[in-house]
Amino acid sequence: MTRHCFVTGKGPMSGNNVSHSKRRTRRRFLPNLQHTSMVSDALGFPVQLRLTTRGIRTVEANGGIDAWLMATPTRKLTVEARQLKRRIAKAAKIRAAASVS
Repeated sequence: MTRHCFVTGKGPMSGNNVSHSKRRTRRRFLPNLQHTSMVSDALGFPVQLRLTTRGIRTVEANGGIDAWLMATPTRKLTVEARQLKRRIAKAAKIRAAASVS
């Protein structure tokens, strides 16, 4: 599993450790990834994701994982996010058909 955020796409960056004598050695800055589960209203069960804290705030500000995925253009999503968006859209369509009948 890569160290990339599902929502923001943030990944590791590289830089330098700088000592007191100004000597530079390479280092990696890792994103603040959290294992979190967000409840999908359309699917009816929680979906486990690896998100940065910024990604969690973004999803919550947009009304949950379902609302965020449906509002985001497909071309801007990662492959995993596109798959989840298709699953949610399909489940929402089935629920809508069942409620009409």
